[in-house]
Amino acid sequence: MNLAVFDKIISDRGSRYAVSGGPARTRAEAEALLAELRRNKRFAKATHNSWAAILSGEAVRDDDGETGAGQIILQMLERAGLTDHVVIVTRWYGGKNLGGDRFRHVVDAVRHYLAQVGR
Repeated sequence: MNLAVFDKIISDRGSRYAVSGGPARTRAEAEALLAELRRNKRFAKATHNSWAAILSGEAVRDDDGETGAGQIILQMLERAGLTDHVVIVTRWYGGKNLGGDRFRHVVDAVRHYLAQVGR
């Protein structure tokens, strides 16, 4: 698998964020990348591993309990024209509610990933 991981990119009120991703053509390949990420104990213990992908024209997403995060990731992938690729935003909850800032952090994490992969 070809999984790129950018860890500890955002920290706010105890919550920490990472962003990961890689090429995936099918939902099974996207889920395999997620499983690979979760083999790392640190990521397995994360509060949320929200993700989205546009796979051969089919849009898939999973909030993993972070309501709305998958949709934000998906919209950013659509705008960037990034297809056959999964992007995963990981959050470790720090004990304080971030309110709307959590969405800003998801956006910033995806922007970081897109910049790293040349989008």
